[in-house]
Amino acid sequence: MTTNANEALVEVHRGPVLECTHRGQVAIWRHGEGLIAGIGDTEARILPRSSSKMIQALPLVESGAADARGLTPEHLALSCASHQGAAIHTDRVTAWLADLGLSESDFRCGVQWPNDVPARDALICSHCGPDQRHNNCSGKHTGFLTYSQHIGAGPEYVDPSHPLQAAISEAWDDVTDEPNPEFAIDGCSAPNFSTRLSGLARAMAAYAAATPDGGARQAAMVRLREAMMLHPDLVAGEGRACTRLMRAMGQRAAIKTGAEGVFVAIVPELKIGVALKIADGATRGSEAAITHILGALGVLDPKHPEALAFTHGPIRNWNGIETGHYRIADALSGLQL
Repeated sequence: MTTNANEALVEVHRGPVLECTHRGQVAIWRHGEGLIAGIGDTEARILPRSSSKMIQALPLVESGAADARGLTPEHLALSCASHQGAAIHTDRVTAWLADLGLSESDFRCGVQWPNDVPARDALICSHCGPDQRHNNCSGKHTGFLTYSQHIGAGPEYVDPSHPLQAAISEAWDDVTDEPNPEFAIDGCSAPNFSTRLSGLARAMAAYAAATPDGGARQAAMVRLREAMMLHPDLVAGEGRACTRLMRAMGQRAAIKTGAEGVFVAIVPELKIGVALKIADGATRGSEAAITHILGALGVLDPKHPEALAFTHGPIRNWNGIETGHYRIADALSGLQL
């Protein structure tokens, strides 16, 4: 195990020239054993950003709110999503809100243009703008509203003093097995609790090892991870790494990206959780790194076209000319699992 704060994980080559190196940290945790592999400073404290949405969704399920509202795996997948704002996402969010007797104005996530090109173009061509349903976190926020309504709490659910955030904080400390007193405000205005990278990997391993009969929290973990694996199109969307790689793995792992180069994986058959952080925040670096790790763990064929696309490329310019490729750096390619 290396000890430098950040190690070279992914290289970007343009022609014969090494143009960029993405450095970072990796923690791989097996439930019942602890940290089984690491690169860089695995005790570094990070903000997990959207990679933690399955933790933020725990109160929704374990409180009974999800069952009281008859939520399906599709709803639970959306509650963990950073979606594209495509019709398959916003239509479901709209229907879910209607079931609650609420509307888009009850959100506190903010307005965001959809990343889905057809949805964006349809708004432009109809001379309309987006609303909060198009926010990539609107599924999570609908889950927040569902929980808040279930317990009779007030509408300002992103306030750090709100009962929902207190429930998330308790769940966070439990699954990471460490106190996490610090938080920052995320892009969607909700608190995002900091953690050590190893703690985040430990939490993902807890999800991986959870069983339906292990109590309310473990049962909730199982339902959330299975919803993500069953509906990868709702967790992200067409063209996105989370969706493409979960499809390629055939429900063998649940994975989730987060802003600023964070990525996590839940691998139930191995009871393993993975957490990684790219120091410069580059998504292409985190996507390449998680793809390689999933291949090394044996749950993704490294030669699958989707795996090669993220770990090798090719990189093409606007004319479709191949200009370069990615390469997994030695510290990551030599990781012993």
